[in-house]
Amino acid sequence: MSATRSPKVSERVAPKAADPAPQKKKKHDDDDGPDFGTLFNAWIEAHRSSLLDSLRRLGKQPIGSFFTCLVMAIALSLPMGLSLLLNNVERLGGSWQRAAQISLYLQLDASSTEGDSLVGQIKQMPGVADAEYISRDQALNEFQQQSGLGEALKELPENPLPGVVLVTPLEVDKAALEALRTRLAELPKVQQAQLDLVWVERLAAILKLGDRFVFGLTVLLVGALLLVIGNTIRLHIENRRTEIEVIKLVGGTDSYVRRPFLYMGALYGFGAGVLSWGVLAFGLDWLNEAVVKLAGLYGSNFSLAGVPMADGLSLLLGAVLLGYIGAWIAVARHLRELAPR
Repeated sequence: MSATRSPKVSERVAPKAADPAPQKKKKHDDDDGPDFGTLFNAWIEAHRSSLLDSLRRLGKQPIGSFFTCLVMAIALSLPMGLSLLLNNVERLGGSWQRAAQISLYLQLDASSTEGDSLVGQIKQMPGVADAEYISRDQALNEFQQQSGLGEALKELPENPLPGVVLVTPLEVDKAALEALRTRLAELPKVQQAQLDLVWVERLAAILKLGDRFVFGLTVLLVGALLLVIGNTIRLHIENRRTEIEVIKLVGGTDSYVRRPFLYMGALYGFGAGVLSWGVLAFGLDWLNEAVVKLAGLYGSNFSLAGVPMADGLSLLLGAVLLGYIGAWIAVARHLRELAPR
């Protein structure tokens, strides 16, 4: 009886002793580390904490933070404001084009019908914005009014002035204007095509000078902004030197140390961009009152355009990038000095 019972007992005990093996293997298979979702949430939380910490530290010094952003905003407003003024000047394209008009003096035997037909032909030519025909009688009347020799001109046996076609070019470019003048001079009934290229060259030189001045000023002020951001971030680093050395002593990485300062630089840039946008909008609106009055004296309804949305967003994005880059340079320069000793 006992002989028959012992195998059953051993069979009962053996499976129980063999059960823990697959359980240990299953537990070992599950211990593969955190998944992607956990790591991503940790990354988001780290950036959120750095952003909130930067906002909190800037909020503790509201006056100093405001004046830092204001200095950056003024530096950003100067080149951007000059660029907007140049764009508004270029909006006077009609005035520049009229200054570069090509005058076609027709032959004396050209009739008004031929002049009108010639105007219709010229308007279809490439590079021409508009064309206007001035008859011989109209030219004589204008000359009498402007020269003050009206009584003397009435004694002339016949009208000595030819008909004129004023051609307004599509663009103010010396080479394009010269080519257009050559084509117009070959048209029938055209005796002479005259263009004041000296004025066109002066105009192009003025606009080019303005563009270069704005570019040079932008480069200088961008360098100044990087210095301002770098110096500001350096002061924040010095205030937290002990804290940073402790973080690096316990194994904190350079990216962990750098992250809050990068957010701080970006926040400075964002504040400067918003202030600069507001300064430009207010300045252009204030200046526009005088411009409208001046234009009204010349019979024009010209007015300054405000800050376009695209330019404002570009200014804001550029300010944030400048703040980020300035903070990166400042931290990279001092990061080696923050190593624990």
